[in-house]
Amino acid sequence: MPELLAPAGNFISLRAVLENGADAVYFGLDEYNMRANAKNFSIDDLAKISNISKDYGAKTYLCTNIILKELQINALKDNLEKIASSEIDGLILSDIGLIEDTVSHGLEAHISVQENVTNSHTLKTLHKLGAKRAILSRELSIDEITEITRKSPIETEIFIHGAMCMAISGRCFLSYGLYGRSANCGDCLQPCRKNWTLTFEESQNDAVLNTSDVLEESFVISSSYDDTYRTNFFSPKDMCMIGHIPELIKTGVSSFKIEGRARSPDYGAMVTGIYREAIDNYLSNPDEYEFNPKWTEKLESVFNRGFDTGFYFNIPFETSETNQSKYIKKDIGQVVNYYNKVKVAELRIWDDLKIGDEIMIQGETTGSITHTIDSMQIEGEDVKEVSKNSNVGVLLPHKVRKNDFVYKLIERSQQ
Repeated sequence: MPELLAPAGNFISLRAVLENGADAVYFGLDEYNMRANAKNFSIDDLAKISNISKDYGAKTYLCTNIILKELQINALKDNLEKIASSEIDGLILSDIGLIEDTVSHGLEAHISVQENVTNSHTLKTLHKLGAKRAILSRELSIDEITEITRKSPIETEIFIHGAMCMAISGRCFLSYGLYGRSANCGDCLQPCRKNWTLTFEESQNDAVLNTSDVLEESFVISSSYDDTYRTNFFSPKDMCMIGHIPELIKTGVSSFKIEGRARSPDYGAMVTGIYREAIDNYLSNPDEYEFNPKWTEKLESVFNRGFDTGFYFNIPFETSETNQSKYIKKDIGQVVNYYNKVKVAELRIWDDLKIGDEIMIQGETTGSITHTIDSMQIEGEDVKEVSKNSNVGVLLPHKVRKNDFVYKLIERSQQ
């Protein structure tokens, strides 16, 4: 059974993915991981992360996957004893120079996708160095992954959902070249996601050919107000492999990884829950497994740039726009109290709320839950609608906690 590995950018996200069935979680420390713009954790948080995850029977992996210069690698080595004492399970490493020290401290050494592992020979070398697992390059096809995994002496891991990068396994210099902020040190400002202007100066020696297998242009160029042309041709769509669970499981890889440490807790909750359901459905009865189209619909409801299958079956050619989720979250209130016996949450609301509205509640212990309002009361009287600046009781089967955040989900088409 493959491990379902989910991202955690903060304690709310951690709880959200664990509540939705993650077998393992990965997370970053300030200064040592590829998501410097995410909130991240401090080294003093690691023991708490470990304890929470153990309550769910989940494993814990710390990302140290930036390009480490001399001062950084020495600082990280000096902290290995404290990291190991937190009782997390392993480190995700982009620098093979840390494998021996990691293993000597009783931690699993997982090799990052930043190492761009694309063949079994590399895996055999990593095994000799002491690595337990390697995350395979995103640029491999499903057949190549199957062959490499069959020959590998160590565990393999693959990304199955989330952002894809314009550069090979994320090794990009664009952000540094434009802003002096290095993607390889975890500080990417993602200029590739912006809308770019395309110009072309023709000369007699130019021959412009469409070398793609598709008949149409491989990216969309649109005319702008100033007669220039703009496109998102640097920005690939998000990877989504929910429609190919049987093929993924048959590769024999040990871990399925969801990208998204910089994304919201509701993203982590939804994506983890959908893949958990699909994987469990297949494993319980492979012969009668059927893909459920509602899984894709639900994945589309949270942040996404449109979906593609990456390099698994062909070369991706579709480009993305910005967030294409069907809903936006509107901050509307906070939890005042939760009454366990009657399963009612008291909410302080600073926006209108009515029966039929869908709300999302998030908190460090609660994680991220969604609920459609079907019963509300004010001072014991049923109400169908509540105006802003009110306290209201909402029938809620899921336990929430004081000071949890309350959001209303609004369809973009209604904006």
